[in-house]
Amino acid sequence: MSFRKVNIIILVLAVALFLLVLHHNFLGLSSLLRNEASDSGIVGFQPIDFVPNVPRQAVDGRQEEIPVVIAASEDRLGGAIAAINSIQHNTRSNVMFYLVTLNGTADHLRSWLGSSTLKSIRYKIVTFDTKLLEGKVKEDPDQGESVKPLTFARFYLPILVPSAKKAIYMDDDVIVQGDILALYNTPLKPGHAAAFSEDCDSASTKVVIRGAGNQYNYIGYLDYKKERIRKLSMKASTCSFNPGVFVANLTEWKKQNITNQLEKWMKLNVEEGLYSRTLAGSTTTPPLLIVFYQQHSTIDPMWNVRHLGSSAGKRYSPQFVKAAKLLHWNGHFKPWGRTASYSDVWEKWYIPDPTGKFSLIRRHMEISNTK
Repeated sequence: MSFRKVNIIILVLAVALFLLVLHHNFLGLSSLLRNEASDSGIVGFQPIDFVPNVPRQAVDGRQEEIPVVIAASEDRLGGAIAAINSIQHNTRSNVMFYLVTLNGTADHLRSWLGSSTLKSIRYKIVTFDTKLLEGKVKEDPDQGESVKPLTFARFYLPILVPSAKKAIYMDDDVIVQGDILALYNTPLKPGHAAAFSEDCDSASTKVVIRGAGNQYNYIGYLDYKKERIRKLSMKASTCSFNPGVFVANLTEWKKQNITNQLEKWMKLNVEEGLYSRTLAGSTTTPPLLIVFYQQHSTIDPMWNVRHLGSSAGKRYSPQFVKAAKLLHWNGHFKPWGRTASYSDVWEKWYIPDPTGKFSLIRRHMEISNTK
């Protein structure tokens, strides 16, 4: 065999080997891209805005980003704005707000966030596709209220903030008076995907709302006459927790498939009616109580001083309200409504809607009474 033929054979083998390596790397890259797409491109959520409009000197690049997820519905948009303003004002940390809303509300929310007071915040608007809830929720005529899709956004945290290892979720009817960094740093026990406020441990929760059932243990939320509930062996007297404010370990959440577990119990309730007939509070609470039974950590009670919206009267001393790290108006009497307790504390953080679409109901009443 001539020297030239040997060189040709070596060249052909080298090219073949190169093509095999290239093909292997291409397959690996394709797999990686598919995995990333499956993590971040879940059907049902569509990012609209990403606005890192904080002046560069205001954010220390070495600070860990604190994701705060808030559901922003059209009829309660003023609440979300006040909550955002209070959080931003009381921290120097690198907060990123993830605001979950419906398509028709996005423009309104964006224009409000453009007001001068809020120009320094960093936020991302994400739309929620209500098709995600098909077959998982149903209207309950006994509750007298229609299903509010955005209340279920908290079930999908790893999808909302796909790159984060940890996140805070909070309802829109809160005011934060402490540094959100302290809440974010809540220690979670190994194997726990979330930390909530225990209802039996907090001075703010010793209340039973007339007609709404027992709000501080499991029997107030689940129907223990149903065999499927009894088989879970969850004590009816177990302290419930409030899911309106919590810290989530998203790594653990994904590892345990918490979202899939929650959806499972939502579907089973549609089929079998597993929730209490005198349901205390939101229909989002029962599946969380089941999935996190004896498998959650706790947050400092002062980071969820609640039931401010359970009556129009004042339940706490001015000193206690001032000392609270987070005030929560859960209940029927919202601080932007006709009658509410401590509305002056809430209104300190409220920013008037530049479009005029949202206004405080009591202000309308005051104007009417003066005419």
